[in-house]
Amino acid sequence: MRITLTAACVAVLCLAACQPGSGRQSESNSIVGTWLVRTPQAPFPYHMFVFHSDGTIQQSNPDAGNANTSDSSGMGVWMPEAGRIKGKFVEVTADRTTRRFVSRGEISFLIKVNGDALSGTASAAFYDREGRRLREPLAVTLDGQRIVP
Repeated sequence: MRITLTAACVAVLCLAACQPGSGRQSESNSIVGTWLVRTPQAPFPYHMFVFHSDGTIQQSNPDAGNANTSDSSGMGVWMPEAGRIKGKFVEVTADRTTRRFVSRGEISFLIKVNGDALSGTASAAFYDREGRRLREPLAVTLDGQRIVP
């Protein structure tokens, strides 16, 4: 009986700890959630970022920023580092007319989270099919707001 009661207590404590909003978020998971991020230097300045608790990220924005090419959603990874969030996502770009590969974009970022706001910088580098860099990396700023119910 004692083992069953102890197991039940552990299960209840685990369930309570896993509930959203229970306790204070740790620095490493403060980024988890959905964000509207403004990047003024990008071809289209508004992006959606989703940071998952497993260390993955999804990024999406309308590809209206460039009339000649279309880019995929970005997929990548993130991790906490010295009080900030460090990560990278990758997207693939295609020519709208020929539907052929144009480039692979790798966007590395460093973000600081402050409650429901984030700010930081990113560097976007683009590569051809063989992995040669096409131009110098583009530096951008990131400012975002968490999407809340």
